[in-house]
Amino acid sequence: MGKRKKSSRKPQGKKKKDPLPSTFPCLFCNHESSVSTKLDRKAGTGELSCKACGQQFQTAVNYLSSGVDVYSDWIDACDAVAKEAAYAPGDPERATDYHGHAVLPGSSKHGNLQGGRQMSAIGEGQDDDMGEYGEDDT
Repeated sequence: MGKRKKSSRKPQGKKKKDPLPSTFPCLFCNHESSVSTKLDRKAGTGELSCKACGQQFQTAVNYLSSGVDVYSDWIDACDAVAKEAAYAPGDPERATDYHGHAVLPGSSKHGNLQGGRQMSAIGEGQDDDMGEYGEDDT
């Protein structure tokens, strides 16, 4: 058995790349294809806007950036704001546990423990007369 002649093979064409999307779903109003991006390479900015709810975002771009990059920067910025808002140490309404789950004021998964201290009937968060190892301090 021999090889085929090279003249009988047809030349392979270049694979066509699928174009990157230019419209995206909105994170806030959940409308499909309502977010459009606009790149101004001379100014070095990328703008994103939703036609349905009016959300806008602007970020820095370079000569390699595309609309997908502006959209992904918007998603990252929204996640950063959500994480920042979820962790507010002085605000008990937005407190979270170490897994990032919201903790309601006055509730605890571990019964009457709060911050590693046992709750007493006299006052919240106060230690009773027991020492560190469960011994009586008196």
